[in-house]
Amino acid sequence: MSYVLPADFVTKMIDAGEAKVFMSTRDTLIRAFMAGAILALAAAFAVTVTVQTGQAVVGALLFPVGFCLLYLLGFDLLTGVFTLVPLALIDKRPGVTVRSMLRNWGLVFTGNFAGAFTVAVMMAIIFTYGFSTPPNEVGQAIGSIGEGRTVGYAEYGAAGMLTLFVRAVLCNWMVSTGVVAAMMSTSVSGKVIAMWMPILLFFYMGFEHSIVNMFLFPSGLILGGDFSVMDYLVWNEIPTVLGNLVGGLTFVGLTLYATHARTGASRARPVPQEDRVPVA
Repeated sequence: MSYVLPADFVTKMIDAGEAKVFMSTRDTLIRAFMAGAILALAAAFAVTVTVQTGQAVVGALLFPVGFCLLYLLGFDLLTGVFTLVPLALIDKRPGVTVRSMLRNWGLVFTGNFAGAFTVAVMMAIIFTYGFSTPPNEVGQAIGSIGEGRTVGYAEYGAAGMLTLFVRAVLCNWMVSTGVVAAMMSTSVSGKVIAMWMPILLFFYMGFEHSIVNMFLFPSGLILGGDFSVMDYLVWNEIPTVLGNLVGGLTFVGLTLYATHARTGASRARPVPQEDRVPVA
């Protein structure tokens, strides 16, 4: 597997965050667009498999193929840059500022949404034969997901919002672990195996991923789901983005940085009894 030690891959994390800050607008948008599109296709694939087999675990087992592909191709998800870019700022890399970090986040968000929305429209055409028939079984399932994860949360008020936020935190805890896992190995097989596990967990557990939702919810609206754009923004996308930021940065980026890049001072070792000099 060609394992990379934590101290070394955390340095890679910081270097990656710095590189993303200074990437051109053109490249940032292209890479974000393709990441959003590939992840959306993987989500459509996973829902299709789940509907056709009746087994959610099968869809979850296969969903990570999209995540692995987009990261092996060097594309960027918002959930990943939430974790990596702040480390370059905290590490005081020259030229990395709060403004440049927010610029990167904004561009990646825009590219991810454009890619996911493009696939949402394409899949809606497939599910309805060019909008000439009602949605097929998979299209209906996607519409129901949109309803359940918007008005479904809204029915519970503040408790629903808290649940949504926590699911988003847990999601990017796992997704960002997948991003970091790709840096734990120098072989393709090692990267894929390490990435697959946390992505499988997040998808099967129904955690909230802001980019996957950029596909599911516009798809649901196009396919006749009984919720509104405002429901989507207030009762899913905005809280999910915030929860993803907290989860990835707090539980992955900062914890790894604190203990592997800025380690605490080692405690003094006790002197063995037999080596102590007797006091006269």
